[in-house]
Amino acid sequence: MNSTVHVEEATPGANRNANVNRRIQFLKRLVRDRYLYLLAFPGLLFFLLFKFVPMGGIAIAFQNYSPFMGFLKSPWVGFDHFVRLFTGDQFWLLFRNTMAISLMNLFFFFPLPIVLALLLNELRNEKYKRLIQTIVYLPHFLSWVIIVSLTFLMLSVSQGVINQMIEAAGYEKFPFLTEPKLFWILLTLQSIWKDAGWGTIIFLAAMAGVDPQLYEAAKMDGANRLRSMWHVTLPAIRNVVVILFILQLGSIMDVGFEQVFLMSNGSVSNVAEVFETYVYRLGIQQGQFSFSTAVGLFKSAIGLILVVMANYVSKKLGEEGVF
Repeated sequence: MNSTVHVEEATPGANRNANVNRRIQFLKRLVRDRYLYLLAFPGLLFFLLFKFVPMGGIAIAFQNYSPFMGFLKSPWVGFDHFVRLFTGDQFWLLFRNTMAISLMNLFFFFPLPIVLALLLNELRNEKYKRLIQTIVYLPHFLSWVIIVSLTFLMLSVSQGVINQMIEAAGYEKFPFLTEPKLFWILLTLQSIWKDAGWGTIIFLAAMAGVDPQLYEAAKMDGANRLRSMWHVTLPAIRNVVVILFILQLGSIMDVGFEQVFLMSNGSVSNVAEVFETYVYRLGIQQGQFSFSTAVGLFKSAIGLILVVMANYVSKKLGEEGVF
């Protein structure tokens, strides 16, 4: 019985010693890797200040928020703003336009960086490869203002180079920028030209980690370059493709406010009005902060649901997933 008492008394002390040892080991790792933590600090600070702290403002989606009354004194209205959103005349129009633009980017833009990375990976001349990479990366650093201005100079009826060429050939000018049927296509083409090259960076990094012996084995088995890409390179980067696809689904309701806003005009308003421009008009121009927050929360909820579902499916199919 005495031994039992001694064991019971010794257990709390052992736990305390284990906790102390863990803290000491943590502090040692912190000191040892201090420069790595220092490098990570600006990124962590960014996410803390601009991603986590503002989440407290979600509460105003359930209030009739007034800047003069503040968070604590503004009256609570529950789900009234969500009911207004879902029963409003413009909801399905906004949902259709947003989903159409996002799905076009998902099915046409998302695969192109993979294809471009595969082609760049096959270049054997390093100088030529770097030159091509530099050329395809450059549009990413241009603002949407510049890209939309270039689009206007190319396609406008009055000054567009293409329309001037059409007129010189004896045909009638075509209103590319005011044709509703072309609006979604133009947005997708702009996104492809701007960011397809930049999107190859992650895929090229993944391809750099492929074991060269796999290519040698495929070559000995008679595989040409195309078959090596299909049977060696693509399976090697499959996990990266799946993870990026899941993350892309998380932002499926975000179509890029600046691009859509700058490309919009009165003739295409029926296909150009998306949730982001709707939030801008009601939240910024009209001061309906609570309603615009409810719209943003709805978009985030859709993205979260899609990410969780896609991650679950990827795990069931044997992929790693995001979490």
